[in-house]
Amino acid sequence: MAKEHGQGAIPADTLRRPVAAWCLYDWGNSAIPTIILTFVFAPYFTQAVAADPITGSAQWGQTLTLSALLVALLSPVLGAFSDKGGRRKPWLGLFTALACIAVGFLWFVRPETSDVLLALALLVFANLGFELAIVFYNSMLPAIVPRRLLGRVSGWGWGIGYAGGLACLAIALVGIVQPETPPFGLDKAAAEHVRAVAPLAAIWFAIFALPLFFFTPDEPRTGLPFGRILREGIAEVLGTLRTVRRYPPVAWYLLAHMIYIDGINTLFLFGGIYAAETFQMDIIEVLKFGIALNVTAGLGAAAFAWIDDWIGARRVITIALIALTLISTAILFTESKDVFWGLGLLLGAFFGPVQAASRSLMARLAPEGMHSQMFGLYSLTGKATAFLGPALFSLAVLLTESQRAGMATILPFFLVGLLLLQKVREP
Repeated sequence: MAKEHGQGAIPADTLRRPVAAWCLYDWGNSAIPTIILTFVFAPYFTQAVAADPITGSAQWGQTLTLSALLVALLSPVLGAFSDKGGRRKPWLGLFTALACIAVGFLWFVRPETSDVLLALALLVFANLGFELAIVFYNSMLPAIVPRRLLGRVSGWGWGIGYAGGLACLAIALVGIVQPETPPFGLDKAAAEHVRAVAPLAAIWFAIFALPLFFFTPDEPRTGLPFGRILREGIAEVLGTLRTVRRYPPVAWYLLAHMIYIDGINTLFLFGGIYAAETFQMDIIEVLKFGIALNVTAGLGAAAFAWIDDWIGARRVITIALIALTLISTAILFTESKDVFWGLGLLLGAFFGPVQAASRSLMARLAPEGMHSQMFGLYSLTGKATAFLGPALFSLAVLLTESQRAGMATILPFFLVGLLLLQKVREP
């Protein structure tokens, strides 16, 4: 068996190590959304650093909005540069390093309102590096596996990613946050046992990202001079934005993805804050909830990986969006912490499938030779309205002083995205 590839064929016996290294990157980078953006540092910021939880939730959302806008502007252009220049790894390495450094420096954010600006500035750079790295990471997938295995490997990546987030959360909980006497002489009074999860996440990401750079093949350098790459890359982005209508399945999918992924991201980004504030969970209970949620999310991604290649990615996304809508609605009306736990774990089972199937569907729809550029547009549509979800959440919380009202704003994103997705015809 061989894989069709722009520069020849990759024999099957050379696929295992590159695919394993590619999946390990997902294992490593999951520490950032899990530890920093959702279950540990976000609640720490709103409860201990910001002036009050409501103000902190709004500030966190507004900062993520800013970083999302920057990602939306940069990702398609950088993707086009990569397609013209050939290589993905230099860009991937640059933005991986940016994310690791910014996350590591979150250690210096003390539980004092004077450190709010420091926390938010580092959050912008951490999220920017994380999201832009994903553009180049995702675009490597069609170059290392056959088309018939795209759904499976994408699902494996998401499943392994959730497992990595779970492992890092467990280490953070058992080894750093929960012990009565924290290790390494960490001072609880200064929240050092919580702040230490930031360098843990940075080191975790850096270590498990390394195998990809050694064992996963990159596209060869095209040899074009940088000035030409710059000119042609920008021209190609503008041309693609004008001509994407020539690819109706791609156009409809990018529009649907732009809407529903905003709901997914908002739910994920504010899930930890919602759990902490609405159900009065302390940092340890939020960590335990995050660990349990990663278990169900990883199992869901792994289980649907085969279903993706069997019934198609579009159908998998449809099933997941319907489930997320129904479960999220039920969560908004529950007053019981136990019921919230149960519904939250069920919700997690559909996080992985919708994200993994979204990636594999883009890989299937992208025209040959335009994978980085199309994944740049994919990232653009994932971020073009990404300010809207956090902005609506923040506005609803500020106006009503209710986290439930904020979370209710995600439901229209699921429903509209679901309707638009039905216009997509998968090859």
